[in-house]
Amino acid sequence: MVKRCTQYFLVLCLLISGAASARGLPELTELIEDNSPAVVKINTVDRNRVARGNSSPQYQQEIPDIFRHLLEPRRRQQRPVASMGSGFIISDDGYIVTNNHVVDGADKVTVTLTDRREYEAEVIGTDVRSDLALLKIEADDLSAVRWGDSEELKVGEWVVAIGSPFGLDYSASAGIVSAMGRSIPNESRENYVPFIQTDVAINPGNSGGPLFNLNGEVVGINSQIYTRSGGSIGLSFAIPASLAQDVVAQLKEKGRVDRGWLGVGIRNVDRDMAEALGLGKPSGALVEQVSPGTPAAEAGIKAGDVITSFDGRKIGVHGDLPHVVGQIRPGTEVPVELMRKGKSERLRVVVGALPGSDGERTQAASHPATSIGGRLGVVVEEIPDGMKQRWNVETGVLVKQVIPGKPGAKAGLRSGDIIAQLGFEEVGDIKDYKTVVKELPEDELLPIRFFRAGQSTFRTIKIES
Repeated sequence: MVKRCTQYFLVLCLLISGAASARGLPELTELIEDNSPAVVKINTVDRNRVARGNSSPQYQQEIPDIFRHLLEPRRRQQRPVASMGSGFIISDDGYIVTNNHVVDGADKVTVTLTDRREYEAEVIGTDVRSDLALLKIEADDLSAVRWGDSEELKVGEWVVAIGSPFGLDYSASAGIVSAMGRSIPNESRENYVPFIQTDVAINPGNSGGPLFNLNGEVVGINSQIYTRSGGSIGLSFAIPASLAQDVVAQLKEKGRVDRGWLGVGIRNVDRDMAEALGLGKPSGALVEQVSPGTPAAEAGIKAGDVITSFDGRKIGVHGDLPHVVGQIRPGTEVPVELMRKGKSERLRVVVGALPGSDGERTQAASHPATSIGGRLGVVVEEIPDGMKQRWNVETGVLVKQVIPGKPGAKAGLRSGDIIAQLGFEEVGDIKDYKTVVKELPEDELLPIRFFRAGQSTFRTIKIES
């Protein structure tokens, strides 16, 4: 009798435990059904790049020329490179958010809705540093998402992604928030996005799609995955909605994004450094260098200071500082807390504008957003020292943004390229670039030389009248 009661008790416990577990799992069907109509599939075509067939096998090199054609495979027809991604509608007048890398360099961007309607999209603006792009379609009866507060997200919270992985339309996947504020430098070693890390299954084609909380609000934009296989291994990263909303607002207003800038070189504080500097624990951003004439120098920040708070936000690790500074509008005065020689100090700093965007601001002030990038449709800046060392280049200018449909895009330029020659003139720096571009003739095919991942490439470019 005791044994039978014990068995009944165990079964009862298992049933109760199972019911509790079932109650703990979220019900996602309504969320997915309500929000799928606002998610779009994006296809792009880059006519300046072509897909080529494989080269001839090694053994054919040993065959006499007179017979080689008998064994060579038929040449594949070269065709424009096509790519795909996801996006989502943010307003019923047709504005769409996606990743910059989804549309970067594209000649044609096509948006497909859940009801199979297709529209050619206009690229309103792109931002390389946040990997965001704003598109626009002319359509009626559109569903739009609701923005959520990514600052309220907590590790362990359930989130849902909707997109088109590998072209499989409107697929949904779910998981939890694994970490917040991940620092992942881009190709230029810049770090302005505090990524949301999740274990949601994100794959190629999900890029630019929305990440929802359980209230059906967009809290992130899926952007990157960490993988060794090309598919999901449970490490995906999304751009926080709080950052994205500011970027989108600026792109919509002026076609570009202005970011705050401090002008310091920083590093993490380890245990030994914390002890040497009189800190209670390793935290903050250690200032290694302050460039003369920068906002930091004018505010009195010195090498050896440890910045612990900026604009009221705690700086836990050094990667937190660019996240905070970059989101502050240039010209804003904010408080800074730091440790100097073991003592706490408070300063106030007027945040500057991130270098490389001065030309963008000047041009945009007197021209519409469609003329950003000048005659080539290319936004450039000086090459960071780290990139010069990495790719072993000494001169040139770094491409930060390529406007679709403009001469630079048609020549095949992409963000991250380094322009070294235009026409028959060498480009040493920004000053050279501006001078050369100004003198380029119209309606003539001209040579352009640039570096991509350290490899020198020649193409042609034409500035149409």
